[in-house]
Amino acid sequence: MNPREHPTRPWVGIGVLAFRGEQVLLIRRGRPPRLGEWSLPGGAQRLGERAEDCARRELREETGIEVGALELLAVVDAITPGEAGAGPRFHYTIIDYLARWESGEPRPGGDVTEVAWCDSADPVAWGLWPEALRVIALARRRLGFPR
Repeated sequence: MNPREHPTRPWVGIGVLAFRGEQVLLIRRGRPPRLGEWSLPGGAQRLGERAEDCARRELREETGIEVGALELLAVVDAITPGEAGAGPRFHYTIIDYLARWESGEPRPGGDVTEVAWCDSADPVAWGLWPEALRVIALARRRLGFPR
């Protein structure tokens, strides 16, 4: 059984919006929640691990790239409902960081099946979760890109 399913408390997830120019790096998820969907790279924070260290580790494991300075961008709650009366199936509180690509060619790793650079001005075609679209738009504003 997956210990993240039907949790007794939220899990802390760390995400990274890694930009190369106006492109943002996306991953295709290889396990639930959102199995097979495109998403932002990231994952669960380990006990004793600093949030920024988790961001860099997850990005390296899932995509093989390195980024520069990390800037706190947003905090998102990802709650997947469960069966009636059973509480949520998944509950993550996700801390999203914004960063610029520095090195490495993206390649899928860990629980990721594909990686791709996406035009951040038009990410809708990737079928992203609405909160991912929202934080990409927020990142574009923070970076000073046109709307």
